[in-house]
Amino acid sequence: MKILITGGAGFIGSHVADAYVNAGHEVIIVDNLSTGSTKNIPKKAKFYLLDIGAQELDKVFELEKPEIVDHHAAQISVTVSTRDPIQDAKINALGLLNLLETSVRHSIKKFIFISTGGAIYGDTEIMPTPEDHPSQPISPYGIHKYLGEQYLRFYAEQHGLKYTVLRYSNVYGPRQNPLGEAGVVSIFINSLLGGETPTVFSYPEEPDGMLRDYVYVEDIARANLQAADKGVGELINIGTGVTTTTGALYREISSLFKNPPEPKWADARPGDLRRSCLDIGKAKKILAWSPSVDLHEGLSRTVKYFS
Repeated sequence: MKILITGGAGFIGSHVADAYVNAGHEVIIVDNLSTGSTKNIPKKAKFYLLDIGAQELDKVFELEKPEIVDHHAAQISVTVSTRDPIQDAKINALGLLNLLETSVRHSIKKFIFISTGGAIYGDTEIMPTPEDHPSQPISPYGIHKYLGEQYLRFYAEQHGLKYTVLRYSNVYGPRQNPLGEAGVVSIFINSLLGGETPTVFSYPEEPDGMLRDYVYVEDIARANLQAADKGVGELINIGTGVTTTTGALYREISSLFKNPPEPKWADARPGDLRRSCLDIGKAKKILAWSPSVDLHEGLSRTVKYFS
């Protein structure tokens, strides 16, 4: 199949591109390189330097005639979204709408939308959290991802667009940007490699940091492979179902370094969830997918990559 990946030069999108190429699919990448890099793009993939909100996107679809759109391009930081919700909406809402309109005009067979399994549920006592849990986002990032899911329902109803939504937990691994405000694993590793002292954010009542579900990026790529021909009309969590505090995550990473420093501690930032962990029973049943790389192995591979 011919698959167009938005954000395919970025951290997660490039691993997804690798997986599709290795499976024998023809891959087209659209990326504005705001956070991605051409070094991440598979040699066999065709690349267009373009923003998802641009009118020229229509010409790419007309020329390439993709069958599937896998939409990874996004503003990914919860913290940034709380500071600048308008910019977040331009990318995560209006950019998506332009892509959906273009997909419908060109009769795309399927649209894979990357949503969030943490920010969309909000803080919940039900963990691991299933897909039918009420959506209670507490950040513009989560709100706009939820809005994107509702747009997909509209386009399916009005235009017959087939789709699958993948709600990711916290993804980590090689190529993750260590210089942004999202991606705590790469931020910790980069700080330690640079001889700096990392900062762990926490709420007063949870002194070891926030609970998160960390999933390795190559497992994420396999989920996208499975979603190419499975899960039509479904919302599907992609995670591990296992929680780790930010403090425990730092201790696991620092154990891979010689003489690591004790971290600095700071108050949680606006929009930070206290806890997040995903129920992946639906992914196992519908996509025949489950994670294969545990946290220790994944962190070891990631440290090796950055080193």
